Amino acid sequence: MATSNNTQQKYDKISELKAFDDTKGGVKGLIDGGITKLPQIFIHPHDSLKKIPKNSNFIFPLIDLQNININNKEIVKQIQEASETWGFFQVINHGIPVPVLDEMLRGTRRFHEQDIDVRKPYYSRDVARKVMYNCNFELFSEKSFAADWRDSLYSVMAPDPAKPEELPETCREIIIEYSNHVMKLGYTLVELFSKGLGLKPNHLKEMGCAEGLGILCNYYPKCPQPELALGSSRHADSDFFTVLLQDDIGGLQVLHKNQWVDVPPIHGALIINIGDILQLISNDKYKSVDHRVLANKIGPRISVASFFSTGLLESSRIYGPIEELLSKDNPPKYRATTLKDFFEYSSKKGFDNNSNLSHYKI
Repeated sequence: MATSNNTQQKYDKISELKAFDDTKGGVKGLIDGGITKLPQIFIHPHDSLKKIPKNSNFIFPLIDLQNININNKEIVKQIQEASETWGFFQVINHGIPVPVLDEMLRGTRRFHEQDIDVRKPYYSRDVARKVMYNCNFELFSEKSFAADWRDSLYSVMAPDPAKPEELPETCREIIIEYSNHVMKLGYTLVELFSKGLGLKPNHLKEMGCAEGLGILCNYYPKCPQPELALGSSRHADSDFFTVLLQDDIGGLQVLHKNQWVDVPPIHGALIINIGDILQLISNDKYKSVDHRVLANKIGPRISVASFFSTGLLESSRIYGPIEELLSKDNPPKYRATTLKDFFEYSSKKGFDNNSNLSHYKI
């Protein structure tokens, strides 16, 4: 009887997921429909909803990139320390004009708040598409506890970018402009990361760590029962590094010393975090850290994540711990892998609160 009940519950969940996905309206469609109670597929287990401790005294790292040529050594030191201890930090005076950041947030909102019939043609789960809109890439992952309260528009912007006409008209120009700015910042960051590892400035760049760029425009509508949901489940990014733009609502939390720490919204700042592949090739020197986004009764919350990866996922290039970092006292901690293999594994695994990297541990 227990087995029968479990099968029935699983069947009901899959049916509900499919029915929701078939609307192609995303979470925004549910809000537009006037729901007041959270559908079962969005209700997370209690353990995954634990809030931040009230007495947290942690100060989230903030790094000023102004006068980077003059203050290079100090900036490298700050980034190194933040990458080793937090896996996250915020940067100001990063070179991207604030009006560009603000328009990127507005452009994201414009896309997601269009009529559903305008959004529908972009809705897809075909990972081969260069422009794709949906709710939860991992919606049907068996190991994901529940769906996240979030819709996203994803665009491939380098090295083989989506054609301008493939991008939604409401945010086309700003996505192109913003991605050009972010690519420049990405090359600056890989140089700083390289120096922080004691490598030549162009080492990570020559490894292709900033060749590929994907832009993810997230829309988190107000949630009728935020205490039961998550905007984004606990996870670590499976790229080299991520540049995140968030609005003033906040909700992003980072797991630091086994406590959830709020990332304070700072107008004009960008959040940088280490991804799994950078932790792997740095042999655990830099840390890819779990993070999540809380649901909120106010909204929508807007964020734009820029994921830096290698140029082509089909590439046979192998990534393992960098030889120059290894020694008798610091042997390799991971086996080498292609990014295609790594991404396929992490996608299949889903958000199950376990590190993607543990699968590659020696």
